[in-house]
Amino acid sequence: MATLKDVAKLAGVSIGTASSALNRHSGVKESTRKKVLEAASLLNYRPNGAARDLKTQKTDTIGVFLHDLAGPFYSELIRGIQDVADEYEYATIASRGGKGRNTSWTRLFVEGRVDGAIVLDPTVPDEVIRSTVGPTLPIVLLDRILDVPYCLHVAADHEGGAYEVTKHLLESGIRRIAFVSGPSDSHDSNLRFRGYKRSLEEFGIELDHSLIYRGDFTEGSGALVARAMLSRDDLPGGVFAANDEMALGFIHGCESSDIIVPDQIAVVGFDDIIVASYVNPALTTVRQPMYELGVVAARNLFRTIRGEKDISPVILPTQVIIRDSSKGHVRTFGSVHV
Repeated sequence: MATLKDVAKLAGVSIGTASSALNRHSGVKESTRKKVLEAASLLNYRPNGAARDLKTQKTDTIGVFLHDLAGPFYSELIRGIQDVADEYEYATIASRGGKGRNTSWTRLFVEGRVDGAIVLDPTVPDEVIRSTVGPTLPIVLLDRILDVPYCLHVAADHEGGAYEVTKHLLESGIRRIAFVSGPSDSHDSNLRFRGYKRSLEEFGIELDHSLIYRGDFTEGSGALVARAMLSRDDLPGGVFAANDEMALGFIHGCESSDIIVPDQIAVVGFDDIIVASYVNPALTTVRQPMYELGVVAARNLFRTIRGEKDISPVILPTQVIIRDSSKGHVRTFGSVHV
């Protein structure tokens, strides 16, 4: 296997010059860089990434730690992150979290195998983030706020969007609105519940705990909630599911029981995934900028990696998209009828 010394010898330059040329450092003449690249190509030279990382203390890689890699929300988020990483010529490792000692974030995050990280995974403990974040490992959090240096925060306006879509149902004349939450450790779901609750309070409606159901952000959990809710005699007039996949699962559960949406029950979701506008009835939802969330998170991460400090938290706006699955046609701030 060819070494850097072999490349330098064939190109007629020093080992240091060969290294600088291959790593695109400034100060190397274009003619010299061309000779080195040609020599590397002829010798089929492949740099030793591990050795380089040990020497430079850089990996040119960022980690993206998500609660789940499946689903349209995560794919759009990763696409936004990857597009920015490509601009900076960084590799991206997207990994699903988990509990235990031998998790992906233990191997990549704690052991310093990435230059920075973007986290949307409640299974990564706060204490791990606090103990590892720093100038050599900045972290962008999408699912919580920690007041720690080099720990950045980017999010969508979950509470505001939930407030507006609940308000849409209330202004449509619906007074009994059920809420289907995500997992209990989901910061985003908890913020959406706060928006739902605040909207009810402004209309003078007391929170009915019997209308609160627990899901897990999957379509299957939405269908299970529908089965449980429809077995009761007192069907609510509307349902706000904390994400679109649960809302779609709930609608499918209604169809199986011959309950017509929205004639008998209105359903709204959150995220505005691509399929939301194609199902029948088309889903009323809160559009959060999934791709833009990834872009902003990645840009702020690279700003920090390059030495910039004091980057302010970013809250991206959300927008209510009113479609056929909810009743009424009202005008609400930040809402669009499609």
